[in-house]
Amino acid sequence: MGGDLTTDEFDALQQIVAGIKHARPSACVARNTKRLTGLKYIAYAKDGSLGLTDKGKQTLFVKSCIEGLRAISNDSNAALKSDVATFLGKKGHIAAQEGSSGFEITQKGRECLLDIDTNAK
Repeated sequence: MGGDLTTDEFDALQQIVAGIKHARPSACVARNTKRLTGLKYIAYAKDGSLGLTDKGKQTLFVKSCIEGLRAISNDSNAALKSDVATFLGKKGHIAAQEGSSGFEITQKGRECLLDIDTNAK
């Protein structure tokens, strides 16, 4: 999923998604560009701008899903992006709560989080 990436590298990916607002990229993006390009998470466009590759987009989406699953495990009324909620619901990791706008984590979702935590160590 990108478990080989540091927090700083994830921040750089998110800054690239948000768009580089100035002529030069931020220090975070600049110091991580070489590694992220080598790992094929980002690529230069023909105009010289940086953009995420499909691998980079997928990695950020999976990270969002894991963060969303953790949020639901801590607070059933946590807000999720619609694409994250749809994906987690289709995969059976969360279920809509009856009579509420929140979600509940399923047994499969708990097992998935446990597996992620076990493999992260």
